[in-house]
Amino acid sequence: MNNRVILSVTNDIVFDQRVNRVAGTLLQEGAEILIVGRQFGNSMPCNHLPYPVKRFRMIFNNGPLMYAFFNIRLFLYLLFRKVDILLANDLDTLLANFLVSRIRKVTLIYDSHEYFTGVPEIQNRPFVRKVWQTIESWIFPKLKHIYTVNQSIAQIYEKKYNVNVGIVRNVSYKWNRSENCSRKRLGLPANRFIVILQGSGINIDRGAEEAVLSMQYLDNTILLIIGDGDIIKSLKQMVSERGLQSKVMFMEKVPHNILMNYTCAADVGITLDKDTNLNYKYSLPNKLFDYIQAGVPVLASQIVEVENIIKSYDIGDIIDNHNPEHIASKLKNMLSDMDRMQLYT
Repeated sequence: MNNRVILSVTNDIVFDQRVNRVAGTLLQEGAEILIVGRQFGNSMPCNHLPYPVKRFRMIFNNGPLMYAFFNIRLFLYLLFRKVDILLANDLDTLLANFLVSRIRKVTLIYDSHEYFTGVPEIQNRPFVRKVWQTIESWIFPKLKHIYTVNQSIAQIYEKKYNVNVGIVRNVSYKWNRSENCSRKRLGLPANRFIVILQGSGINIDRGAEEAVLSMQYLDNTILLIIGDGDIIKSLKQMVSERGLQSKVMFMEKVPHNILMNYTCAADVGITLDKDTNLNYKYSLPNKLFDYIQAGVPVLASQIVEVENIIKSYDIGDIIDNHNPEHIASKLKNMLSDMDRMQLYT
């Protein structure tokens, strides 16, 4: 292959498994890889990765100014780098990549990790949403190489912009259980059921609040929440107010190879996104595939793509609503049916 490929992303590269899987695949095919991202205040070293990473230190760390500043820096950086292929990850990196691809006449590939203009964070911010929609509608019809995470999102883009969109799912690497999955090694109780909720975007409308409240109705069970997001602080406050400290555990996000040890040690994995916006409605979260690779049954909400996989492969159950007592009932049924659970592991 021998192409020089630069992948751009605003997420923390250490924890963005999709970007790392794409970069690893291209590396195996002989490409020369460079990932360009941004430096977070709590960023972990990335020298364990098999390709170089360039991180921008940011004056602004969130909001419109962060995105504008990042794209300006990205544009100037890409403009003077030797490169054959630019790979933009999500809409927030697309503008700079598109402009450089036109100026330098190099191939541009667009990886849409989600339905970006449908994310809940901008639904009640009409001006911000309009800006992103304008960027998307200007660039998207001009793109020749596009792929996204599932069929539902691909169909939305194809219908909206009359372009062909490929599909690359967020399927995790195969994971083999080892002694590192031992609850004793991980400091987890051996005599209690463990329900895990993991992710780097534990935000509003993803069912985390209801998952915490469901613990009120379950005995001998712990909810293990690993990761970060906008509502972690409020979840901790909820746990304190409800006296659920013995039933809910929090861990900060950890590298994927460490995270999977905890996933393997769980009894059930949950993904409870709500159908409150198009992005969540058609999402297919990384955590679903992590649960599958870990051999952990899944309790999920009625999200189109997730429900289809769970029912097609009989790997878990679906909630009918987000009532905490109903979620607890579903979990209780799964945890009591050990014979069926054995089929998943």
